Amino acid sequence: MSLKDQLKEDMKTAMKAREEGKVALSVIRMVNSAIKNTEINDKVELDDAGILGILAKEMKTRQDSLEEFEKAGREDLIVHVKDEITVLQKYMPAQLTEEEIRTIVKEAIVECGDAVNMGNVMKHVMPHTKGRADGKIVNTIVKELLD
Repeated sequence: MSLKDQLKEDMKTAMKAREEGKVALSVIRMVNSAIKNTEINDKVELDDAGILGILAKEMKTRQDSLEEFEKAGREDLIVHVKDEITVLQKYMPAQLTEEEIRTIVKEAIVECGDAVNMGNVMKHVMPHTKGRADGKIVNTIVKELLD
């Protein structure tokens, strides 16, 4: 089952669950809206990889919000955002470990050959880590291994 189909099925389930599915329904609707907007703007039909990119973007937005809410001490918003993150994590692939990222980066450095620089290595690494690793962590590891 594709991610798009899974989202539709889960939205139906959340609608039937009423109060218990309120957060899930809200998050799934936001994701579906982002998918639809991207498809309309780019005039493409998104596959699972494209949908994972949108999910990763939504996850990143909520994680950034969570940090800000924690700094501000807003417990009510912290709980809500954590609930939304839990719903999104259900659709995300397993995250890569730091060691797995290092292996991918080392392979990318070898692939770059003579043209080893930050930009070229990141071009090789990001397609392999998209949606499965935080870009900041990847960036840090690339810098570390290039020095």
